Amino acid sequence: MSSGELVAWLRLTLIPGIGGETQRQLLKACGGPEGIFAAPPAALRGILGSGLIERLLTHTCESEIAAALAWVAQPGNHLLTLADAAYPPALLTTPDPPVLFYAKGNLDLLNRPAFAIVGSRNATKQGEANAAAFASALAGAGLTIVSGLAAGIDAAAHRGALKEKASTIAVIGTGIDRIYPASNAALAREIAEHGVIVSEFPLGTPPIAANFPRRNRLIAGLTRGCLVVEAARQSGSLITARLAAEAGRDVFAIPGSIHSPQSKGCHALIQQGAKLVESAQDILEELRWEHVVNPAGLPAVKEAETDPVLIALGRDPCDLDTLAARSGLPADALLAQLFTLEMEGRVAQLPGGRYQRLN
Repeated sequence: MSSGELVAWLRLTLIPGIGGETQRQLLKACGGPEGIFAAPPAALRGILGSGLIERLLTHTCESEIAAALAWVAQPGNHLLTLADAAYPPALLTTPDPPVLFYAKGNLDLLNRPAFAIVGSRNATKQGEANAAAFASALAGAGLTIVSGLAAGIDAAAHRGALKEKASTIAVIGTGIDRIYPASNAALAREIAEHGVIVSEFPLGTPPIAANFPRRNRLIAGLTRGCLVVEAARQSGSLITARLAAEAGRDVFAIPGSIHSPQSKGCHALIQQGAKLVESAQDILEELRWEHVVNPAGLPAVKEAETDPVLIALGRDPCDLDTLAARSGLPADALLAQLFTLEMEGRVAQLPGGRYQRLN
C-alpha cells in the first residue's frame, strides 16, 4: 500500500462523527478512501448530510495522521485496513468489521483459530486460577486465546495462554499506546512480544466507558467460541457472550457457587443455553477440535482429596469460625494449617477473614 493510500485510510477513520458503517458505505460508493476525498460533494449527499460532507472534505487530521505514521514506522507496529491481505477473515464475517485497526506484535495470530476467555474484573482467586488453567490448556491444544486485557479474568487468561506457542490476542478499548489498567503494563509488553495487541481506536484514546462494548464485538468476532469464567449479572463480559452468540459462535460458562455474586452471570448464561463446562476438554470436544492435544496441557485428573482442612473448606469461601466447626480443629492448629496451604498456593485468604481453596 502506498503512503498516500494509507494516509487516506487514516484520514477516513479519524474524522469525528463518521462511524464504521458510514465509512464502509463511502468506500463502497467511491471505490476506496482516495476516491472519497476526490469525490464532488454531490456524490456524497446520499450518504452524508451537508455538515458532515464539509467536515469530510476540510478536516485533514494532519497531526493525528503524522502520529500514526510515526507509530507504524516502529518495529512490530502495524496498521491493517479492509484492503489488506492480512486482515483477519473471521472479522470480515461480522456485521461491523473495523475499517482500520492498529496491531502490535505477531500478526500471524490474527489468522489462526482462536477462542475467547472473558470474565469479571473483580474476580476471585479461584476464578483467576480457572481462567489461567483453561487458557493454558486450550492454547496448548492450538487455539489462540483472545481477551480484553482487563484486570481479573482477562489478565489471568492472557497469562495462562502466554505459556503456550498458540499464545494470545489482547483486544483493548483504548488507543494502542494507552494501556488500561496501568497495572497491566508489564503484561501488555509481554503480549506485544509473544502475542499481539489490537485496537481500532486512534492513538491517545483514553479509557472511555462506551468504547469497551465496541471492543467486545472484536473479541467475539475473532474467535470460534467464548468462555465466561466469572461474571456478575451486569458484567460487560455478558455483552461479549451475547455478541459471540449473535455471530454464530459457541458460548460456554463455568458454574459456581449459588451464593457468589460472581457466578450469577454465568448461571444466567447457562439458563439461556450456554454450555456448562468443567474442563478444557469439554470445550475441545464441543468444538470438535481435532488438533493433537498435548496431555500435559490439559488439567490432570485429581485423586480424592485427603487433607481434612480442604475437605472442610469445600469449594465456597468460608469464614474461620465455620471452618473450625466443620473441621473440629482448635483455632491455633487450624490457622497453622491454613498458613501452610496458603504458602503452597492451595488456599487464598479473602477480604473479611474468609478463605477459599484454589485447586
